[in-house]
Order: sequence, then structure tokens, then C-alpha cells
Amino acid sequence: MILSMTGYANTSADFVAGSLSLELRAVNHRYLDIQLRMPEELRVFEGVLRELISATLQRGKVECRINYAARDVQGGTTLNHDLLLQLAHWNKQVQAALPEAQTLSVADVLRWNGVLQTPAASADELRATLLALMQTALQEFSASRAREGEKLQAFLSVRLEKIETLRTEVMPHVPAAIAAYELKLTSRLRDALQGAEDERIRQEITLFASKIDVDEELSRLASHLTEMRRILKQGGAVGKRLDFLMQELNREANTLGSKSVDAEVSRSAMEMKILIEQMREQIQNLE
Repeated sequence: MILSMTGYANTSADFVAGSLSLELRAVNHRYLDIQLRMPEELRVFEGVLRELISATLQRGKVECRINYAARDVQGGTTLNHDLLLQLAHWNKQVQAALPEAQTLSVADVLRWNGVLQTPAASADELRATLLALMQTALQEFSASRAREGEKLQAFLSVRLEKIETLRTEVMPHVPAAIAAYELKLTSRLRDALQGAEDERIRQEITLFASKIDVDEELSRLASHLTEMRRILKQGGAVGKRLDFLMQELNREANTLGSKSVDAEVSRSAMEMKILIEQMREQIQNLE
């Protein structure tokens, strides 16, 4: 299968000390660009998270958001006695300097940052939970990219067949178009080169015929289409190779149009270019 670079996944987990949620989203990008947004207390795990993402993805701009909410465990909250003593000391100093100042109330003390202590999750527990979340999210994310890749593969295959049909329809027109143009050119050359030998006229016609012959372009188009089908069937990271083939297909279609001396061939070349551009836009989303 082929994979899209766009995808989305989210997952969450609850444990004794709190809850973790993880969200992954990605769009197309030339290289793999990972942006991790997480609380500072989880930054210690950034390296291993990047490794997990890099092992799964090859291209794309990936944004990972992680949220962590600690839970107030019932019966586990305690008072920070050292901070309480410090607050009492500060309260006496303020009262001595400002007798009219209000003393700290119990509510004031309890609201003071750090007075209430909740048992935090251990580093091992956080790491295990976080890595499990990331692996689950990556599985969901990969499935999302595979579904999108399947749609893109079908989109490309339809247009490949349309280009092949156009190429097949063009082939019978080419010899007839060249023959008709040679006949017209022969008449014009005879009028323009009055008295010239037939050999000279034949040389001029042969030279011009070689310039408008598109057999090579049609042959290379067939070769590129075959290679595209092979790559799509092979699957994997195909984006860069397909993008290169789009350039080659577009070059042949352009040459086909520029050499054309037949309205039907010119129309087919234009249709090919439209189909190639449609494919090129979608290939930008493939890994």
C-alpha cells in the first residue's frame, strides 16, 4: 500500500496519579519535521518520543500535542510543613513591620502554591504510560494514512488509464497526419523551389518529418506509465519517485503538443497535461 502524509490520531489514558492525552496530526512536507508540544515535566521523554515517530514516518510535518493533568488522590494530599513554617515566619515579620496588615487566614495558606502536596507519578510510570500512548496513536495514525493513501492510489490509477487511452488514440493519427503534412509540404516546396531537383525536395521533407515525428514521445510515455503502475503496486514511500515521473510525463506531453501538426493530437496532448497536473497535486501528499 501507499501512504498519505496527512493523518490524524488521538488517544488518552488515566492512571492513579493523573491522566495523559496525546494528539497526532500531520500534513505534507518535503522532509520529516516533528514538533512536540508538551508540559515541561515531560520534556525528559522527548528524545524517545521522537525516536518512535521517526521509526514509523519518513516524511511529513508532524505535530504532537501532549497534555498531562495530575490528580488529587483522595487521602494522599499532605501539607508541606517546611513551607508552613516559612509562611508563619514571614507572617510575623510582616505584622511587626506593618501592624495594620491582615494576618494570613487558613484559606490564604491553603491556596498558597506548594502548600498542598499531591503524590506525583513516578518517572517510570509516566514513561511507560506515555510510550504506550504514543505507540497506540501511531498505529491509529498509520491506519488513517493508509486509508487516505488507498484513495489517492485509486485516484492516480484512474488518471493513468485515461492517459494510456489518450496515447493509444493518438498513435493511429500520427502516420496519417505526417503523410498529409508531407503532401502539403511537397506541393509548397515545389512552388517555392521551382526547378529544384526531386532529391532536394525529398531531403527537405525528410528533415521536417523527423522534427514532427512523435513516435519516441509516445514510446517514452508508455514506459513512464508502466513504471508508475509498478511503483504504485510496489507501495511504500513512493512520493519522490512519482513526483520525478510527473516531470518526465509532463515533458513528453509538452513535446507531443509542440510537435503536433494534427488538431486531434494537440487536443490529446492538452488533455494529458491536465491529467498529469491533477496527479502531481495529489502526489505531493504521498510519503
